[in-house]
Amino acid sequence: MSESSITIYHNPRCSKSRQALQLIRESGVEPVVVEYLKTPPSSDELDGILTKLKLEPIELMRQKESIFRDLDLANRTLNRDEAIAVMIENPVLIERPIVIKGSLAVIGRPPENVQELL
Repeated sequence: MSESSITIYHNPRCSKSRQALQLIRESGVEPVVVEYLKTPPSSDELDGILTKLKLEPIELMRQKESIFRDLDLANRTLNRDEAIAVMIENPVLIERPIVIKGSLAVIGRPPENVQELL
């Protein structure tokens, strides 16, 4: 990925994700679109995304998803590698959309957050 290219970790069923993608395209950029539910990031990729976002794994988890409750993640203490592994195994837990440009990344909630990278 070049410093000027933009990648969006996208879920086409999510309105916020669609809005963020539209904002990127309206700025004249055609991003690399990764449908992360079909093609989850590797552990190393997700670790790198978390580093760019300056977040811990729990901060990137969708805590209202039923799988979050089913796995009792609110009451478990996972180290970084364990939390990343849970997110890779259950990509629905990954907050969306995530937009990356070079060493910078934002969560597109609200979608206007992506403008920081445009």
